[in-house]
Amino acid sequence: MTVIVRDFRPSDAEAWTRVRRAVVPYLVTTPEQVVHDLAHAHPDRRYRLLVAERDGEIVGTAQAGIAHDSPEPGQGFCTPHVLPGHTGHGAGSLLLSTAEEHLAQAGATVVHAWVLDTPENLEFARARDYRPGRSAHFQHLDLAGGTLPPLQEAPAGVELRPGSDFDDDPRPLFEADAQVTLDEPSDIPTELDDYEDWLTNIWRHPAFDSALTTVALVDGRVAAFSAAGTDGERTYSSNMTGTLRAFRGRGLAKLAKNDSLHRARAAGYTDAYTSNDTGNAPMLAINKWFGYTVRATEVRHARTLG
Repeated sequence: MTVIVRDFRPSDAEAWTRVRRAVVPYLVTTPEQVVHDLAHAHPDRRYRLLVAERDGEIVGTAQAGIAHDSPEPGQGFCTPHVLPGHTGHGAGSLLLSTAEEHLAQAGATVVHAWVLDTPENLEFARARDYRPGRSAHFQHLDLAGGTLPPLQEAPAGVELRPGSDFDDDPRPLFEADAQVTLDEPSDIPTELDDYEDWLTNIWRHPAFDSALTTVALVDGRVAAFSAAGTDGERTYSSNMTGTLRAFRGRGLAKLAKNDSLHRARAAGYTDAYTSNDTGNAPMLAINKWFGYTVRATEVRHARTLG
């Protein structure tokens, strides 16, 4: 049986989504999202999508690029995924080696890859000289059959508003996202300083749902937010929940997330997912309070090129 790797074509979007949903069902993935990501990637990102075909069937995917928004140059990323039942035939290895070659040519000195915390996946990474780093938990909340904490009344001076209220001018949320992102635990530090790129790839992203995003204002200023992503059908994702430094310790992130989750359930979403660094104890505690349970863990690995 022959395995080949080639560049993604827009006509592959449905098959790409099928692979990603089968391997990582904890992430919101849609055909529209995949096409958008490639079409609107920042030029400095050197973004490339690859597919692996086995006897004409797409059985694997990989996205590769440069973390252009990191203050540390040369940080590349790639994560291959192969459909269950098609592993062990070389698709993952060929996807990874093709991506590494692309990244080396793009100027990467290190390649970072997320690896599911299973013996088979960890051994795949170890055998290819990838070393483990930080880990993260995928968590699930049953919106249809579970029980959410009751809605809480906002304290005096605090107002909860949907993100869609900022559609005409989302810059305050860009500034909030930039500050919160700086404090997020990660192997690759990120600085959000390109408003136009943020508008295109965050605010106008097909999977982002401004209507279900909740923003907490304190005396009219953005203090915290819970950003929502959806697949437009049944799956909701907490893309980022955070509080600006000056307002931490007041329960505002929990307040915003609770509001967003209640509105997501009312809109018909049945499953909520989120992912947090295993060292992010405050956010993990909040999610446990909501009733999230850990479904899987992934470990970020890195390999030095050259």
